[in-house]
Amino acid sequence: MKKANTIAMLLAGGQGTRLEDLTINNAKPGVMFGGKYRIIDFSLSNCFHSEIYTVGVMTQYKPLLLNRYIGNGNAWALDKMNQGVYILPPYMRENNAEWYKGTADAVYQNIEFIEMFEPEYVLILSGDHIYQMDYSKMIEQAEETNADLVICTREVALEEASRFGIVELNETNRIIDFEEKPNEPKNNLASMGIYVFKWTVLKDVLLTDHSNEHSSNDFGHDIIPKLITDNKRVFAHIFHGYWRDVGTVDSYYKANMDLLKNRDDFNLTSEHLRVYSNNPNREPHFIGEHAMIHNSLIADGCYINGNIVQSIISQDAIIEEDAIIKESILLGNVKVRRGAIIEKAIIADNAVIEENARIGDVQSDNVTLFVREVQS
Repeated sequence: MKKANTIAMLLAGGQGTRLEDLTINNAKPGVMFGGKYRIIDFSLSNCFHSEIYTVGVMTQYKPLLLNRYIGNGNAWALDKMNQGVYILPPYMRENNAEWYKGTADAVYQNIEFIEMFEPEYVLILSGDHIYQMDYSKMIEQAEETNADLVICTREVALEEASRFGIVELNETNRIIDFEEKPNEPKNNLASMGIYVFKWTVLKDVLLTDHSNEHSSNDFGHDIIPKLITDNKRVFAHIFHGYWRDVGTVDSYYKANMDLLKNRDDFNLTSEHLRVYSNNPNREPHFIGEHAMIHNSLIADGCYINGNIVQSIISQDAIIEEDAIIKESILLGNVKVRRGAIIEKAIIADNAVIEENARIGDVQSDNVTLFVREVQS
C-alpha cells in the first residue's frame, strides 16, 4: 500500500492552569519531564518514528522558551528537505488578529499552511501527553476503512472517565456516539485527543464550524459530534500502550514516578520508540563519596552529596551533604542546601531550598509544589 501523504498539527498553546506554578513562565508542553526531557518531546519523537516529517506546532501562551527549544526540528530528525517543524502562532488577518479560540479554531486559522503540503490526511496531536506511539498504524486503519476520521482511544479508570471524551462503538469499531467529558460516562473507553482526519473532510467541517457563531470551536465539543451526526465514517483505534494526560500536578507527578517502576511499556530509550530531546550536552553528573542514591534518575550536570530515594533529579541540580530527597521531582538548576528535607514534592526550576528547610510529607495524599526560595 502506498504510504499516505500526512502532516501533523500539534496543539501546544495551552496555558496549563491545572499545572499551577509550573507554567508561570512556560507553556505546558515545554515543562520538563523525566530529568532531561520536555513534555513536547514525546509527540515530536513519535512523529519521527512514524515518518511524519512535516509538523505544524500551534503556540500561543508563553511561547518564547518553547519556540527556542523546538527550533527547526533538528533534534528529532524532522528537518528534511521541504519539510520540518513550523511554529504557528496566531497572526494578523485582513480585519483583525485573533487568539486561538479553541482546538478546532487553532487548526482552522492554519488552513493555508496545511494546503501548502496538499496532504491526504492530517494528524491532530496534543502537546501535553506522555506516551510512545507509531502513528502510521492509525493512518493505515484510516486508509483500509476509508475513514473520514480515526480517533485514538484507550480504556481509563471509570472514576476518571468524566475527564475525557467517551466513545461508544459498534462491532466494527465504528464510533456511533461521542460525549465530551460527561458527568455520567456510559463506559470507560476514552479519546486520547489524537485524530487522523481525511483532509477534505476536516477542511469542510472546520469551515462550517467557523461560520457557526454558537460553536465553541473545539474538536471534542463540536467537530466530532457533528461528524457522527452527519453519518461520516468515524472509527476508533484502540491503543494498549502507556499513556498519561499530564494536565494536572498529580498526573504529572505520577507519570514521572512511573519512570522508576521499570515498566516494559514505558522506556524512554526504547530501541524502536526512543524519545529525543533538544537539551544541550552537559558534563556528567557527580556523585559524592558520602551520597546515597536508591532507585532514582539523576540527570547530567548534577552534583549530588546528599541522600536521594525514589526521585528524579533534573539537570544541573546541586544537592548538599545531609540533604534528603524522597519520592520527589526536582526540575532544572535546583539548589538544595545542607540538612534540607524534601518529601513527595515537585521543586520548580531555579528554586533554592535553604539549610534545614522541610518541604512536603511522604505520608501525605497530596503532592507539594514548590517554586520559591525557602528560608530555614
